[in-house]
Amino acid sequence: MKPGRHAIALALALMSAGVFAIDASDRYRSPRNPERPIRRTTELIVLHTTEAAARGSLKKLSERGECHYCVTEEGTVYRIVDRDREAFHAGRSMWNGKEDVDKFSIGIECVGYHDKAMSLVQLAAIRTLVKELQSMYHLGDEKVVCHAHVAYSAPNKWHKKRCRGRKQCGMLFAMPSVRRVLDLKKRVASDPDTKAKRLAVGDPYLEKVLYGNVDTMRGTYAKANIASAPKPAPSATDRLLGMFGLENTSSGQIKAPAPPKVEPSTSAPKGLKSKSAAKTKAAPKTTPTDRIPTSQADLKRRGYRLIGTVSPYNTASRIAGAKWNSPNTFYTIRNKVIPGNLINPAKIEKGMGIWAK
Repeated sequence: MKPGRHAIALALALMSAGVFAIDASDRYRSPRNPERPIRRTTELIVLHTTEAAARGSLKKLSERGECHYCVTEEGTVYRIVDRDREAFHAGRSMWNGKEDVDKFSIGIECVGYHDKAMSLVQLAAIRTLVKELQSMYHLGDEKVVCHAHVAYSAPNKWHKKRCRGRKQCGMLFAMPSVRRVLDLKKRVASDPDTKAKRLAVGDPYLEKVLYGNVDTMRGTYAKANIASAPKPAPSATDRLLGMFGLENTSSGQIKAPAPPKVEPSTSAPKGLKSKSAAKTKAAPKTTPTDRIPTSQADLKRRGYRLIGTVSPYNTASRIAGAKWNSPNTFYTIRNKVIPGNLINPAKIEKGMGIWAK
């Protein structure tokens, strides 16, 4: 079915509004979700390593709500805590003078170890997840750090001052060879907190890994490149465009596929008068349930009702509960209708209406 002008306009509007969705399993979704506060800002993506196998790690992460996502060795992504809420993943932490990094970051646990290589399958899944989160929250490559970047220690018998170097968690994600496979072209040049003398350097080797030229993975990934990694599943943006018969080109331009060529008929069917061309079969009509609702009136016709309006004291999670990001929940604002599974939490704003059945 050839996309109509309204369908194309809707797809482009959703694209320009920064609407994305992340493919993730809810199998290990944490029971701690309802009690976690909504995060006010997102300034960092923090990559961790579990330092343990997948099964035990996923159970612990889920029970305690210790990250937003977990990526296994096979490249499966599990959603642990909703991405608009705080996950308690960073512990004692500071970045650029701001403590408690949980309040302004997204935490991703990667099954594996800080000093051991990961497969390209897993790195491809991590890369896809990170890129979608970067797009959602408008974060540059230097805003993707590892736990070792932000963790710090309180004064102890080995160090009289607070110091960086409490954990080597996620250390390999600071190495240039790994970041190249993840398509992260920039990394943090120096530690803003040790530079400002808010923290002392507690682990000189770790500092060289994070900001120097120590790269223990260089030999492993010397010949690896992004093209050699397994092709990830289509992104949410590509799937959304595909719904309307559109595609996203390598240059970032959106185009519709060329219509198929129809060869004219050279002979008339037997028993019928000669025609210049046989009549083509009419395309099936699109029913209202085949498309995203386009207005509040359309929502009402389909049986949806307004269940609440977003305000500083009435958040989306409070209004719709666990179904705030369901495909059967819709957000309306300024004549736009956005499905819950495509809503960007960073763009949920005061005055948005939330509709459900």
